[in-house]
Amino acid sequence: MPSDILRSNPLREGLAQRSIPDPCTLVIFGATGDLTHRKLVPALYNLAADGALPPAISVVGFARRDKSDDVFRAELEEAARKFSRQAINDDLWKNFTSSICYHRSEFDKLEGYEALAKRLDEMDAARGTGGNRLFYLAAGPDQFEVILENLRKSGLNKARPGAWSRVIVEKPFGTDLPSAKRLNDLVENAFDESETFRIDHYLGKETAQNIIVLRFANALFEAMWNSRYIDHVQITASEPLGVEGRAGYYEKSGALRDMVQNHLLQLLCLTAMEPPAGLDADSIRDEKVKVLRSLRPLTGEDVFKHVVRAQYGAGSINGKRVAAYRDELNVNPESVTETFVAMELNVDNWRWAGVPFFIRVGKRLPKAATEIAVHFKSVPPVLFRATGESIDDNVLVIRIQPDEGISLRMSAKMPGSSLRIEPVKMDFHYGTSFGKATPEAYERLLLDAMSGDATLFARRDEVEQAWKFVDAIHEAWQHRSDDLAVYTSGSWGPGEADELTKRHEAAWRRL
Repeated sequence: MPSDILRSNPLREGLAQRSIPDPCTLVIFGATGDLTHRKLVPALYNLAADGALPPAISVVGFARRDKSDDVFRAELEEAARKFSRQAINDDLWKNFTSSICYHRSEFDKLEGYEALAKRLDEMDAARGTGGNRLFYLAAGPDQFEVILENLRKSGLNKARPGAWSRVIVEKPFGTDLPSAKRLNDLVENAFDESETFRIDHYLGKETAQNIIVLRFANALFEAMWNSRYIDHVQITASEPLGVEGRAGYYEKSGALRDMVQNHLLQLLCLTAMEPPAGLDADSIRDEKVKVLRSLRPLTGEDVFKHVVRAQYGAGSINGKRVAAYRDELNVNPESVTETFVAMELNVDNWRWAGVPFFIRVGKRLPKAATEIAVHFKSVPPVLFRATGESIDDNVLVIRIQPDEGISLRMSAKMPGSSLRIEPVKMDFHYGTSFGKATPEAYERLLLDAMSGDATLFARRDEVEQAWKFVDAIHEAWQHRSDDLAVYTSGSWGPGEADELTKRHEAAWRRL
């Protein structure tokens, strides 16, 4: 891609200073799938528009369908015009797609990888990509083993002297602890841990990244970030969508393994972790693993005291009637798969002793939102008791999506001659405060992988520790199903979830 077009683009102005990655070739396995069209290629284009990509880069789509480079590029353009956060500039798109080509092969045919190796060498010579290769496993997880094995057999996993070879593995990282360990062993057989990037797009979101800065760069919050001042923490991920044609996958996973094991536990770790020794990847990930190891295990009957699972019934979303989960296409009419989970968790360490962490995630809820809400303890009521005024607790809300930002609820006196106390909000929005659109998560994560920065990627022990915690809950569920509640689509979940917070004289925050 011509460097003058990228480097002279005015959209680069105001970007945070960081070095541009080395020239490289990105090989996407499963290049004809939704992930490539909706996320990866639009992310690459936006990076190109911002001038953040290396001046020499090649993108190779590896898939089984038979098509030419031109057809592949035309399909990508159609998707990019629909999903890119920036409007497509025709000249920039033309130069960007000149770096893209298509390689047709079955995933299980070694000769396809050997042909790829030869083609990559030719591209290195023609485009100056230096032998650096980034392999992205965007295919189905059932294809990971054969892809990794053929990368190893063909020698593509081993970089030439002075170059590098890395792999990005999409979630899910297994379906339980044994399968996660097996997948990690397969990856380790082909790539070193330092070359492995397990991607969780939640960690690429700007607000998730900002949690560390919010906590450790502000004395106001760091001094109060403990059990002395915090009453409880709520982490919510809600969406109005149902299974949307993914019943085959969802029936095998459910909300616990689809969302809690990765996304929500990662957000909990960022919220609860101790100050890291440094900002390098392993220092941060060391502290996240400590949080997972400090989680009070939930096993046996404790699961049914502290975890609520439910499934959506029929109802209305935005005024439109929707079917119950069991009536969705390809769903077992007697399914006990959970579409909603609420949990009370405890981090048993010095900082968080006695502070409950409430987590909830669900489909067919009223709105799409993900947030972390830190509820501070009440002030002594003695001063304002005679006025009869009630005082709401201070709440710090970190909005992960949509409308990324941070708000702080506090109390203030209303204007007038009488003493009336009302809650008010101090609100920070990324878009308005910094005057530019927030980059998509995949933009940051792709750039970090090219740069070799693993800070926002999960390490092997993180993944396995999270599965160990979640597996114990799932194991308890296998022995009974009478606890499965049903909630109306368009509601905020079953009443049983409210009982978790009521035990602590709290209530779920209204989003």
